[in-house]
Amino acid sequence: ARAALLRERHPGALAEAMEGFGVAEAAAAHGVPVLELRAVSNPVGPRDRAAWRIGEALAALTDAVGKLAPVLESWKPHER
Repeated sequence: ARAALLRERHPGALAEAMEGFGVAEAAAAHGVPVLELRAVSNPVGPRDRAAWRIGEALAALTDAVGKLAPVLESWKPHER
């Protein structure tokens, strides 16, 4: 019921990341840049552990980190 309510309230949302929000808030409060990279292993709803795709999610993160590292290494922050 809670998932349905949230889907109705935020129809464009594909996922939620409450842990990342806390980290982003703390970083913003201290003027520190933050980047969160996530993969979704299971939908919101009943906890059907047999349907979770953790291995695929971890593989997607591994692939993404490999592509992101060179970008971050070459990144030059703009002065404010």
